[in-house]
Amino acid sequence: MVDVVIPIYKPTSGFKNVLTRLLKQTVPVNHIFLLQTVGKGDKLMKELGSDVVSVHPVPKKDFDHGATRCMGAALSSAEFVLFMTQDAIPADKKLIENLLIPMADPNIAVSYGRQLAGKDSDIIEKMTRVYNYPKKSFIKSSNDLNKLGIKTYFCSNVCALYKKSVYDSLGGFVKKTIFNEDMIMASKVINAGYSIAYCANARVLHSHSYTCIQQFKRNFDLGVSQKQYQEVFENLSSEKEGAGYAEKIVKALIAQGNIKQALYFILQCIFKFTGYKLGLNYDKLPQKIILYFTMNKGYWAF
Repeated sequence: MVDVVIPIYKPTSGFKNVLTRLLKQTVPVNHIFLLQTVGKGDKLMKELGSDVVSVHPVPKKDFDHGATRCMGAALSSAEFVLFMTQDAIPADKKLIENLLIPMADPNIAVSYGRQLAGKDSDIIEKMTRVYNYPKKSFIKSSNDLNKLGIKTYFCSNVCALYKKSVYDSLGGFVKKTIFNEDMIMASKVINAGYSIAYCANARVLHSHSYTCIQQFKRNFDLGVSQKQYQEVFENLSSEKEGAGYAEKIVKALIAQGNIKQALYFILQCIFKFTGYKLGLNYDKLPQKIILYFTMNKGYWAF
């Protein structure tokens, strides 16, 4: 039995396509819990057209990437819980079926899907998706920490299926985090002796073409989360991983003759690295600067 949990905020008309595709899976969902963040003047979604879909309000002041998902997990009594985001569109009817396949192994606690760039995505976004979400499936465990470093903990709640019993036994997502609740949870899973499966055949359409400023803000929040949970990340270098990724993308762009895109990607990397470094030192920054740098202003309650 599989339940789906999706935090939503100001969903567009296209979100109905996500629900429609989820309701047509070869493995039927038991229930879909929509956790809708609502502020002043916002209205809850209605006319969902299915009795297996329910909407649960989350006051905007209470939204948190970890705590809100914990709320959704607490609503479920299913054996498996699939966490998704509102902009992740199942690519076919076998998304859940393929995510479940690795779960036959009692040592695998999480399986996450492959994210495909949309047709309108730029070449940098498409190459980034290929780098982070390759065509071949694999399994990660604590044995990979020396080889993969921080990538051992890479797991995205854009589309990730959890064994509920293991999730509960490990205390679920952290209740207060600006970002990275999925990787922090993955570290718990790995360090408890379980494995995480990457399922290349479980595919969703999901991509963003961020500007340099958006990349800066996103990576500022990434740095903040790693600073706040430094016990998870302090012995695993993300800078080395990032440099390796950047080098591969630049070389590939140049090889294809996309010199302008290569230069723009380098500029993006500078913004990302600067934001990340400042995020690691957020506790030394004044309140006004933090609020200017962050992508998640609602997180900060000074």
